[in-house]
Amino acid sequence: MSSTDDTTTAAPPAGNRLRGRWPVVLWLWLLWIVLWGSVSPVVLVCGAAVAVAVAVIFPLPPIGHRASVHPLGLVVMAWNMLVDLARSALVVAREAVLRGPRTRAAVLEVQLEADTDLLITATSHLVTLTPGTLVLEIDRGRRRLYVHALPVRDASQVPGRRAETSEDERRVVRALGTAGARERLLRRDGHAKGVGR
Repeated sequence: MSSTDDTTTAAPPAGNRLRGRWPVVLWLWLLWIVLWGSVSPVVLVCGAAVAVAVAVIFPLPPIGHRASVHPLGLVVMAWNMLVDLARSALVVAREAVLRGPRTRAAVLEVQLEADTDLLITATSHLVTLTPGTLVLEIDRGRRRLYVHALPVRDASQVPGRRAETSEDERRVVRALGTAGARERLLRRDGHAKGVGR
């Protein structure tokens, strides 16, 4: 094997490792200043050096799947989120007043169709933002969310609460999903309708 035949890849120079990471460096630098509570030249210079060192030594992995923003889907998702916030806040308030500590809840396992970290995270945030639901755990490998839902009076309400979380996922995929994610969503919805007939 000749010296020009080397198949190993050398680490990129520090300048290349910082390319595209300036928001992280800026955030770390600002955090350093806030934590020190001073804007003295020593704090500014040392903060910049520490921020650059952290970004070079501990680089964040690149995001492999970018969002594909669909304006109409984003508007629909935002509108439905506001409606859900108002509706579920009223339901939770009613339960708190009428039932108090006797309010029943459930932990639901919800299968997701989304397969990117971005879509799974956005779905879990949307679910958690709604009063009465809280994502307890994300099982990334099996694409499942474990959601604490309130109120769930009996087992007959569980499918409806799961459907609410699945609807949140649909909204996220319609708003931020790639063409492939949207296609899988259409296939799943078509299959679910076919099964329901």
